[in-house]
Amino acid sequence: VQLVESGGGLVQPGGSLRLSCAASGLRLDDYTIGWFRQAPGKEREGISCIIGRNLRTSYADSVRGRFTISSDHAENTVYLQMNSLKPEDTAVYYCAADPVSWASLLAHEYDYWGQGTPVSVSS
Repeated sequence: VQLVESGGGLVQPGGSLRLSCAASGLRLDDYTIGWFRQAPGKEREGISCIIGRNLRTSYADSVRGRFTISSDHAENTVYLQMNSLKPEDTAVYYCAADPVSWASLLAHEYDYWGQGTPVSVSS
């Protein structure tokens, strides 16, 4: 299993970014894919996940209403659309895969991780 994140970068407050998580070696139908982030000096935070079997989604309070997770099973890719970005969204963003069909934002429940893509929100 391999997960590769892309789409991070520098953006001004209020701006948008779309992160991608390209998965190989697994079928999205059989996994829950989560997005996590880790800011310097802070613990890794689960922010969103999508259940491959039924496309149900879950969000942390810190991003609900601003971020949207989606998946393209034909491309085996999961996306995180991030709008209305704030300086406190600055972190390295990771996607992770869990071979289950329920939602979780707990990092220890995920088996496979990507290398991360950095997001910096600053004027």
